[in-house]
Amino acid sequence: MRFFPLLLLSCLIGISGCSTVTKPTTNKVASAPQISPTLAQKAYKGLKRKVAIARFTNETRHGNSFLLNDNNDRVGKQAMDILSARLTETGKFIMLERADLNKVNSEKALLNLKTKVIGADYLIVGSISEFGRSTTSEVGIFSRNKKQVAQAKVNVRLINVKTGQIVFSEEGSGSSESEANTVFGVGEKASYNSSLDDKALSSAISKLTSNLMENLLDAPWRSYVLEEQDGFYIIAGGTSQGIKQGDVFSVLKQGRKIKNPQTGIEIELPGKEVAQLKVTQAMGSGLNEISLCELISGDFKDLDYSTLYIHEQADK
Repeated sequence: MRFFPLLLLSCLIGISGCSTVTKPTTNKVASAPQISPTLAQKAYKGLKRKVAIARFTNETRHGNSFLLNDNNDRVGKQAMDILSARLTETGKFIMLERADLNKVNSEKALLNLKTKVIGADYLIVGSISEFGRSTTSEVGIFSRNKKQVAQAKVNVRLINVKTGQIVFSEEGSGSSESEANTVFGVGEKASYNSSLDDKALSSAISKLTSNLMENLLDAPWRSYVLEEQDGFYIIAGGTSQGIKQGDVFSVLKQGRKIKNPQTGIEIELPGKEVAQLKVTQAMGSGLNEISLCELISGDFKDLDYSTLYIHEQADK
């Protein structure tokens, strides 16, 4: 009988030796979205669209919980900040502030600056449609496994400001998890991990950002002829929009506007090219950016400038 305790101890050591202790792991979310090869170029040379995020709200049950205070939708604002950061870091768009515009205007008032708000070409409207987490446990004779999983689902719409038409919508989902194992009470303990919620939300937004960017870049870019001066034509826009010396743009006369009886929407017929301009110098800054251009073909001096618009050429 005196060998029984030693035999029992040997069995326990043998069993524990066959078990593994796993440290908590959390799936890694990329710091930047996975984007298509056409967007992965280091130096973007195209023209930049003006984009603003109109709103981003949390429509889940979390909206009625501690995640919402008296004045702010915390998760919704977090989602807006993540999406804004994703689009800004690409360098392909002019991102305009909307959520905290009142704070910007307050600072302008302190500096005695007149408030000038530039309009966006496209608005992004989004919401968090699913947001939650689950915890599962598996209990064995000598071991215990605990897994925490956070999941998020995000929906966005891209709206053309001029027409109010929804030109693109998509849903993105993401998840994040951590897992911990113990054997004979030895191992990592899995406490509540609040960072999983943040990682799941970031992952969901990253998955839809690429397609959102593709659709924004496919949308037509426009500028306008302001006036003619000393043989040069001045157009709106400059360096921040991607305009540079040597760029060639088409000048088009607006097509006739008609109402589509099928949809009730007023549509503009395709414009007619009347000339081409070549940029000789981009100047100004901020809202005052302009570009000087020379006429290289065609003529529009007898036309009303308000009926003209500048369009990027198809090969740009």
